[in-house]
Amino acid sequence: VALVESGGRLVQAGGSLRLSCVASGLPFNTYTMAWFRRAPGKEREFVAGIRWSGDETHYADSVKGRFTISRDNAKNSVYLQMNNLNSDDTAVYYCNGGQTWPLAVVQRSWGQGTRVTVSS
Repeated sequence: VALVESGGRLVQAGGSLRLSCVASGLPFNTYTMAWFRRAPGKEREFVAGIRWSGDETHYADSVKGRFTISRDNAKNSVYLQMNNLNSDDTAVYYCNGGQTWPLAVVQRSWGQGTRVTVSS
């Protein structure tokens, strides 16, 4: 399994970013996919998830209304559009997936993540 995240960078508060993740080695078209993040000094946390069909999504309360998850099964890709960013969004962002909806357990391999830094 390989998960390659990209799109992170330094951005000012109030700005927007779009993260991308390309997955290989897993049954992407049947997997729930999700984004997670790990902020400095904190545990990794769930951010957003999307069902294999793309017709259902779920968000952490902290990002609801600001972030949008989407996927393109033809490209084995999942995306995270992040708007109105604030300093609490500073973290390394990871994608991963699993067999169930809602997502209960993710498969074991993680990518390197992509770093998002929000300056105030």
